[in-house]
Amino acid sequence: MTILRTTLLGLLASIPLAAGLIACSPLTAINTLSSGSASQVTHGLAYGPLPRQKLDVYAPKIHAGPVPVVVFFYGGNWTSGDRADYAFVGHALASRGYLAVIADYRLYPDVHYPEILQDAARAVAWAAMESSRHGGDPARLFIMGHSAGAYNAAMVALDASLLARHGMHPHDLRGWIGLAGPYDFLPIENPTARPVFFFPDTPTSSQPIHHVTAEAPPALLIAPVPGKDKLVNPQRNTGGLAAALRARQRPVTETYFDTVSHTTLVASLAGPLRMLAPTLDAVSAFINANSAPVTANASPTTSATANTTMQAADSKTPVP
Repeated sequence: MTILRTTLLGLLASIPLAAGLIACSPLTAINTLSSGSASQVTHGLAYGPLPRQKLDVYAPKIHAGPVPVVVFFYGGNWTSGDRADYAFVGHALASRGYLAVIADYRLYPDVHYPEILQDAARAVAWAAMESSRHGGDPARLFIMGHSAGAYNAAMVALDASLLARHGMHPHDLRGWIGLAGPYDFLPIENPTARPVFFFPDTPTSSQPIHHVTAEAPPALLIAPVPGKDKLVNPQRNTGGLAAALRARQRPVTETYFDTVSHTTLVASLAGPLRMLAPTLDAVSAFINANSAPVTANASPTTSATANTTMQAADSKTPVP
């Protein structure tokens, strides 16, 4: 959190309208500056009985018919975070015509792996069952996350046992989006994350890269170029998982931005900071490409994506 605060405060200081907000937390300042004019927000919906099992829904105010649904999980080393801090993500996705679900989940030390992931899967199951009440189309369901949240999204998309608890399967997802995620991080070097995964007795099953199968949904993996992310190695994690997906002939788009760091990648979704990188454009292009109607002879993971993300499966393009 110290790195996040220092980095974002430095960016906000360069924005004239933010000058009076730098005494606030950086995420509060970003949320204050992010327009919510396109969103209708419903706060504090329960997806489970526990205090941390709540979510907020950001619906586009103007839409024709049901819209794609995106469940977003934030980062924070699985030890910190609050859905209210990521309102800017909800507003950004709603502004592009998607129903955004920003979910809290239980954190260490209250829980460890895999309970954290069970919460994530439960939030996704809620979206599948309840998003239509808010204008969403559960047949076009995506999951997305940043950092530790990207890990959560990866595991829910790849480890079929998590959704199976709720009568779902990874092919119920149209795709998943990971921003600077840790997907292959044994042995654990981050001392904050070690107890979350029972280090040094961390099970190999905790790693997303070991759950890649021929059933994996389409993926969009975005990271800073190698050398720009000081917290998660993009080459090993984003590059390694993309290679594992390609080896299974699964659709994956792999993109690196050289103008962002680990923390500013997610911040670039916010209106005032979109000049940092076209992250929201990349996310929107992926969702739109994978939201086409499914034909009777094709599954959600093959029909809409066959001529789009499969062509991008070998792409590893640094974006200036």
